[in-house]
Amino acid sequence: MELVIRREGFAQKFGGLRYTVRHSRAGVSGERRERTDEWSYELGTYAWADPVQGWYFDWFGPSFASPIRYLAHTDGRVGAENASGDGVFQETETSMIHRIESDAVQDEVSAWDPWPIEGGSLAIAQHLDDLREVTEASGPMHGWRMSDVVAVMEFAYVSHQVPRERHALIWSRSEEGRRQIRAAAALAARTDG
Repeated sequence: MELVIRREGFAQKFGGLRYTVRHSRAGVSGERRERTDEWSYELGTYAWADPVQGWYFDWFGPSFASPIRYLAHTDGRVGAENASGDGVFQETETSMIHRIESDAVQDEVSAWDPWPIEGGSLAIAQHLDDLREVTEASGPMHGWRMSDVVAVMEFAYVSHQVPRERHALIWSRSEEGRRQIRAAAALAARTDG
């Protein structure tokens, strides 16, 4: 019964929700990469019993081909199944609201300047001080911290690896933001390298 109630609740609250999320990233050589994802919240047809407690079911997310299946747990968490199709729930956000709010922040920072992706992005991100956590868009596997000039998204990919490896993406929107990131990069190089 719990599964039926949660699926019906998902359909009533999120069914038919559609929005666009703009993304900006920087490659290793610094080139800007942009893309746009169209999200559509619709129930899928699969459901699994969670070996611990409850159930989870699939839903359709982005309109592009994705190697993962998006899942919602009856306890409210949002997750995914990796490309192997093993049916195992891996949490990505603590709730569907966190999922939507995270997409909103991603769309907002897409107009900012992305920091080049490097092996040390997580170390740099951890040395950026004075950033507030965006609690409504953050959870244990996907979190945002921001100021007026710097934004950081820390995340873990869906993977069988335990613990899941963490990564970071960083954006700035002024010379002050770029200065703060360069200072964090220098500190990370001295202390972590």
